[in-house]
Formats: sequence, structure tokens, C-alpha cells
Amino acid sequence: MSLLKELIRIDSSTLEKSNGAIEFANEYLKQNGVSGKIINNKGFKSYVATIGTGKKTLVLNGHMDVVSGNKSQFNPLENSGRIIGRGSADMKAGCAAMMNTMITLKDKNPGCRVMLQLVPDEETGGYHGTKFLVDQGYIGDFVICAEPTNLNISIQSKGIIRLDIESYGIAAHGSRPWEGDNAILKAIENYSRIENLPIMNTGTDYYKKSTVNLARISGGDIYNRVPANSTIGLDIRFVPHLDPEEILADIKKTVDGKVTLFGIEHSVDVSPDNPFVRQLSESITNIVPEFPVQLTAQHGGSDARFFTARGIPAVDFGPKGDFWHGNNEYVEIESIYQLETILIDFAEKF
Repeated sequence: MSLLKELIRIDSSTLEKSNGAIEFANEYLKQNGVSGKIINNKGFKSYVATIGTGKKTLVLNGHMDVVSGNKSQFNPLENSGRIIGRGSADMKAGCAAMMNTMITLKDKNPGCRVMLQLVPDEETGGYHGTKFLVDQGYIGDFVICAEPTNLNISIQSKGIIRLDIESYGIAAHGSRPWEGDNAILKAIENYSRIENLPIMNTGTDYYKKSTVNLARISGGDIYNRVPANSTIGLDIRFVPHLDPEEILADIKKTVDGKVTLFGIEHSVDVSPDNPFVRQLSESITNIVPEFPVQLTAQHGGSDARFFTARGIPAVDFGPKGDFWHGNNEYVEIESIYQLETILIDFAEKF
């Protein structure tokens, strides 16, 4: 666990330190016989190494950046079979397991190409790391992002729509609100209309429905005036089978106000019958026969979406842990070794 502890000690919640974690990984892998390269994209450093030969390429993808935390969280604590600390689960344990997988596989000639990608910016969107690598052709036949999934295989994740809606009312004296039209109340009504759209209330086997987070609201200037303007910011997470453009069109039809779109992110939707998914399930059973393999879905997104947007099957599959992004984030030590062994078994049969 020394590698994981060293990674946790790097406060990679800033770009500078996230780049430092990438450089640390490069040096660690080099010292252990794996030769890779650092790719600099506008100051964002990513690491790529490839071992083995063959027609197929397995991509192992992980991010070194973490969300912010207090100083003590970057001092890893080992207790009761767990490593506690910022980034322990999300996702430096996964990165450590993949790094050690590469070191083990380099002398085994797995019969395929195995590409390790370590990136600096998944928590802030992944555009300068994984997206850039994909755009530059660093792709494969199947991708595993070692996000924490409790050793389950996540084959779906929601897509993302981020937008603002500006609502317009009529100003009036605060003592006579009936003479005006309150823009803040109109904004809240717009939010309610979106939540109740039929397209937002259809689900899948993994999701009850799409979700709408009212993330920001602004409006009004003084207490004794009915506000004439109000803006809300929405973070919409849509279930994979839906067309985001159709969602956006329905929103524009139903709200009273100006819609400003800031971005659409793809969902992840990999078939449970995908042969690589079935093979990964078999590897889990081979290594941890007592563990019931489960196919699951993530509410949050990951860098897997950049691969599936290109038609490349990509799943999240990582160690057991909990409270990522929280104060008591931890990863279970045994699951890190299990993850590493599963990845080796899977690569050798890929």
C-alpha cells in the first residue's frame, strides 16, 4: 500500500499538484520497467504507456486529480483494513492498481496491447486530459476506468445538460406585489415545469428517471421591489437512452424565458451482452468466486463517456470504498489487491 499512500500525500486538488502526481507516476513506472511518456496539453499533463503486442488494445484509464480537502486528509491513515484519505477511493487506489498491473504484465506478454492512461482533470471535466487523448487517437477496443464501483461493473451513466434560464417579470412596489409579476416565482415555476416534463420521467432498468438539480438562483435587488429578472442554473442528468437535443427542445417549449445552453455531455450505455463485459465478469468470478458479479450504473459521470461517444465500449470498474468527496473517504485494502489481480487475469485473456 506504499504506492497508494504516496499518491494520497500529493494534494492533487490543484493543477500544479495534479501534474506533479502524473510526474510521480511516470518516475515510479520508469523505475519499475514501464516506459511511457508525458503529454502536455496547454499545461495539463497526461501520462500514456503501452505494453504488449497484438491486434486488440485494452485501455486502463484513471485520473490523478482529486477534489479539495483539509490538510489532514492528505495524510493517509490505515485502520481496520482500510486506507482513509482524500482520493483514496476516487480514484488513486484504482490508479495504483492499474500502475502495478502494468508492472506485472510487462514481463508476461499478455497477447494484447495494454495502454495505461493517467490524466489530471477528470474532476473538472476531463477535457484537457482524457478527451484530448481520445481526440489524438489514444483509443482501444475496450476501456476500463477504475473509478470506485465496489468491484461491480458499471455499464451505464447519465448524460449531462447544463443551462441557465432567465425569467422576466414586472417590477412593482413591494407592498403591492399584485401589481407586478415576480420573476423569481416564475423561475421556480419554470423549474417545476421541467421536472414534470414526460421525457424527464422515463427510466431504465437502472434509473427511475432523469434528475434536475436547481444549482443556482439569482434575482431581485432590494426588499421593497417585486423582482423583474431572475436566473436559475440547472444541472440535468438524463438517462442514457434519451436524446439530449429532444430534452432541450422540450425545455424550450415549456418554459417562459430565455434558455442559454452551456454544454451537453454524452451518457454511457454499454450492452450487458458485450463480450468484453462478459469476459470481465468471468475474471471477477475467477479471482473472487464468493463475490456475486453485478452490473450497475453510475449517477455521476466519468471519463468513460469520451470513449463511448466514439463507439468504444467503456465501463467503470474499481475497488470497494465509500464517502468519496466526503470527509471520511476510504478504500478497502483487500479490494485493491483483488482489482489488480482481476485486471491481470482479464488482460491475459483479452
